[in-house]
Amino acid sequence: LLQAGGGGGGTRSLSFSFSLSFIYYEKNNLCLTDHIPHTLQITKQAVDIEERGVKVKLTIVDTPGFGDAIDNTDCWKSMTEYIDQQFEQYFRDDSGLNRKNIQDNRVHCLFYFISPYGHGLRPLDVEFMKAIHHKVNIVPIIAKADTLTPAEIKKMKQKLCENEIEEHDINLYQFPDCDSDEDEEFKKQDAELKDSIPFAVIGSNGTIKNKDRAIRGRLYPRGVVEVHTVENPSHCDFVKLWNMLIQTHMQDLKDVTEEVHYENYHAQCIQSLTHIGAKDRSSRK
Repeated sequence: LLQAGGGGGGTRSLSFSFSLSFIYYEKNNLCLTDHIPHTLQITKQAVDIEERGVKVKLTIVDTPGFGDAIDNTDCWKSMTEYIDQQFEQYFRDDSGLNRKNIQDNRVHCLFYFISPYGHGLRPLDVEFMKAIHHKVNIVPIIAKADTLTPAEIKKMKQKLCENEIEEHDINLYQFPDCDSDEDEEFKKQDAELKDSIPFAVIGSNGTIKNKDRAIRGRLYPRGVVEVHTVENPSHCDFVKLWNMLIQTHMQDLKDVTEEVHYENYHAQCIQSLTHIGAKDRSSRK
């Protein structure tokens, strides 16, 4: 989940709830496995990063252990409640007298990680996304992509996008079309980005020395798999995912949240208040 609020000056304020938590631990020199208990409680960590001279404030919100229990009935409830709480708080602030300094903590994006082992969506994945797709922009991600061959990744992406997502009527975040006046290079990058959905990523909480430079990746007998370097983008889609989020689609994610998801919530609130008012008037007669 990602919340993108307004920041002052040259700072953009973001709050994430997605499993790329190693960004936080990398910046603070922490060990990921030593500091994340597997619970279903919402946890938050804040970190400041700088991207091309622009300061970005991140709050990573995570629920470690999601889907690990024997009985996963309604295990997504804490996340749906969290999203609704942010909508409710924004609705209250927006309805108040002091509307100039509203802090936008609404959730603008959900990065949903799909297991590579089942080669498709599990029933839990389907139920979760169907329970939450009308509340937030969902961007699907294939986790642990280094456990699959390139051919398997391609096949899994096609299966997910062309069959399972459509079959279960799940609404994913729709990437906007390029403006007609964009240059050809940008249009090419945008097409490659859309073709990469769902993003296949690799995680690592350690660095490896490779050719006199330290990189974040995984070491195998066959070589090194690099997680997020521009030199080897074919290793995984992390760079594309990061560029999509930080550089190209942040504003659109915010706009869709404001114009679609929040408006739906707002309409439900108004409808509920109207229904309560009508009920009260009827009881007085």
